Amino acid sequence: MHLITALFSAAGLLPLALAGADVSASSNIAVYWGQNSYDQSSGPLEQQRLSYYCANSELDIIPLAFLITISNPELNFANAGNNCTAISGSNLFYCPQLEADIAECQSTYGKTILLSIGGATYSEGGFSSSSAAVTAANNIWSIFGPAGSDSSIPRPFGTSVVDGFDFDFESTVSNMPAFGNQLRSLMNADTSKTYYLSAAPQCPYPDAADGPMLDDSVSFDFVWVQFYNNYCGLQSYVEGSSTQNNFDFNTWDTWAKETSANKNVKVFLGIPANQGAAGSGYESGSTLANIITYSKTFSSFGGVMMWDMSQLWANSGFLDAVSADLGGSSSKREASKTTLRRAKRATA
Repeated sequence: MHLITALFSAAGLLPLALAGADVSASSNIAVYWGQNSYDQSSGPLEQQRLSYYCANSELDIIPLAFLITISNPELNFANAGNNCTAISGSNLFYCPQLEADIAECQSTYGKTILLSIGGATYSEGGFSSSSAAVTAANNIWSIFGPAGSDSSIPRPFGTSVVDGFDFDFESTVSNMPAFGNQLRSLMNADTSKTYYLSAAPQCPYPDAADGPMLDDSVSFDFVWVQFYNNYCGLQSYVEGSSTQNNFDFNTWDTWAKETSANKNVKVFLGIPANQGAAGSGYESGSTLANIITYSKTFSSFGGVMMWDMSQLWANSGFLDAVSADLGGSSSKREASKTTLRRAKRATA
């Protein structure tokens, strides 16, 4: 147990600033980690280990990208995979560094850690039947959910357990609602902690890949819409106009309230974290601030999602600016300091 974890335990406190995702808040920040997309092979801008980023108080949710195949599970974490070793009899690898970092991110820094499934290279196309999807979901849960008694199950993260799953499919997939609903059922049955389910559709509605899951089928907690690489992206926002013709956050707000299986689902503004980070659609400064202000007028708004961590760290000041635009920067830092002071007093 880390010292800070022991302090919180002794004090009987849940650190407000370190509680990770808040489904009722509109200032959450989610950033994908795992792909080293800034593409540095060395130096400070190379993708660092997960715990390095978790120490930042402005981050709330970190999806790990990606589980690139499902039926015969395989992970790809770019350079982070160099610290892993192959698990015999599977396409998976064991990552002791990630096992330690996931636990530290959750217990010490209170981050919500999701495993993102899919990505641009995912090519399985889903499942041949609903029963095959359910079987696959059970297998994924046994590998990344709470460890069971079967020692033959490969465990890439060892004893660490993710806080849920993210679906990031870029092309049409079959029988995915059955997969998502089974994962939701398994998560709901485990009352040891709160689990989350998220999706990352592109902004044209309905989304070609995730549409069947989003159409009153799977109960999601968060949907971070990719407002880039499409006509409905950030660049289509018309400043000062109460009616947006192409920038369609209002469409997704309507989906959240009228169509979603979970009428309390939060919709995130998905943005590139750097120029060219995710193709087209990067905005910053007052333009982005105005887009966030507009998006916050919708009650379903839950915060901002960024692609990705390596791009964000290469874009000095961008995280602080987004956090300030959301109204969460100073409050998160002050709450974090207050919690630490209370914990120290409790053990004095």
